[in-house]
Parts: sequence; C-alpha cells; structure tokens
Amino acid sequence: MIKIVALVFAGGAVGAVLREVAMLTVPNLMHGFPLDILVANLLAAFMLGFVTALHIRRTVSDAVNSLIGTGLTGGLSTFSSFAYGTTVLATASTQGALVAFAYVVTSLVLGYIAVIVGMKLGAWPPLSSAGQN
Repeated sequence: MIKIVALVFAGGAVGAVLREVAMLTVPNLMHGFPLDILVANLLAAFMLGFVTALHIRRTVSDAVNSLIGTGLTGGLSTFSSFAYGTTVLATASTQGALVAFAYVVTSLVLGYIAVIVGMKLGAWPPLSSAGQN
C-alpha cells in the first residue's frame, strides 16, 4: 500500500507541475474562455483513457496505472478550476454566462471524446484472437 501511495504522490506532483505549465503558457481565448484549464483537462482525459486501455490489456502494471492513471492525471486535471472559472464567467455578465455555457459543453463533449480516443489508441493494435479459445 505504501508503494501505491508513493506512486500516486509522485504522479500527482508531476501532474500538478504540468497543469501549472499549461496555466502559464496557454492563453485564454476571447471573452475569458479558459483555454488553459480546458487543455489541461483534455490532456488528462486522453491520458486516463490511454493508460486505462493499456492496463485493461495488461500492457502496463498496476503500479504504472496508479502512477499515471490516478496520480499524474489527477494532478493534471483540475475540476476545482473548471468549476471556479465557469462560476466567474457565468456571474460576470450575460455574455459571460454564454461563454460559461459554451465552456461547460465544450469541456464535457471534448473530454468524452478525449477519453474515447485515448482508449482506442491504447487498445490498438487489437489483440490477436489466434490461439485463444
């Protein structure tokens, strides 16, 4: 258990640093659309889908899954910033509320797609059924 906690801790630290890099380097779009948070969350969603598919196939170990799937993606993704950014936008003005709505819909739709794409890539190439019963 200590090993898993240490792996999650290490992955979370790296993920948090990557999130901060995204926050500092990715610009916001017009009208305050928080592209930096969106990029961090989509990258984390893709990585989670990818490592999960690899883990299901037993291509990566439980330790790697904990390091990346729980630690790194957990540190990189940021639901609290997503919720806060949405609230700030939604309460700023009518235009801000429309941007907030677009941000939520975009985040959910693209996040779902990112997980699916990650899982598809992690499951490729398909395992051969030759020799299996």
